[in-house]
Amino acid sequence: MRSIGATFVVSAGLILSPAARAQLLQPMPSQTNPTGNPLTNPGLTPGAEFLYQLEAKFAADTSKGGGRAFGSWFASDAVTLANGKAPVVGHDAIAAQATWSPESYQLTWSPEGARMGPSGDMGFTWGHYEGVSKDAEGNPVKTSGRYMTVWKRQSDGSWKVEMDASNDGPPADCCRVQ
Repeated sequence: MRSIGATFVVSAGLILSPAARAQLLQPMPSQTNPTGNPLTNPGLTPGAEFLYQLEAKFAADTSKGGGRAFGSWFASDAVTLANGKAPVVGHDAIAAQATWSPESYQLTWSPEGARMGPSGDMGFTWGHYEGVSKDAEGNPVKTSGRYMTVWKRQSDGSWKVEMDASNDGPPADCCRVQ
């Protein structure tokens, strides 16, 4: 019986270039996929695991490089959607708005689920995000909510974000069962 790791490498080899396979095989942090144990998540597929790893690399790059790194992950025709804001369309427009440094704003997120499309060239992840910045007096300002990232394999074999959508979480005093 093969392990899920062996199955994943074989399956990924069918859809990825040699360079992409080499990058994919780099070790990922243990928190990459909180539901990554096939014994506790029998629905975990090689495609979903691949998307978890992409999401982990995206998050790690953003943590280190801030907005510039965040913007670099988007496809040329990508779209971002956020609460109360107009859609932002195109890599250049998205990158132009992602100007924060890791020192001024820290954006973190954790995927809670993923699905790969049947053709293996497009999929999505979703989960929870948190953003931490400081107000004019230096006090921490925290935001949190839900996100969804749509991933697509590009013509060169790389994977880029096609759509990033997020919505703010409810206030702390909202939605409690009385």
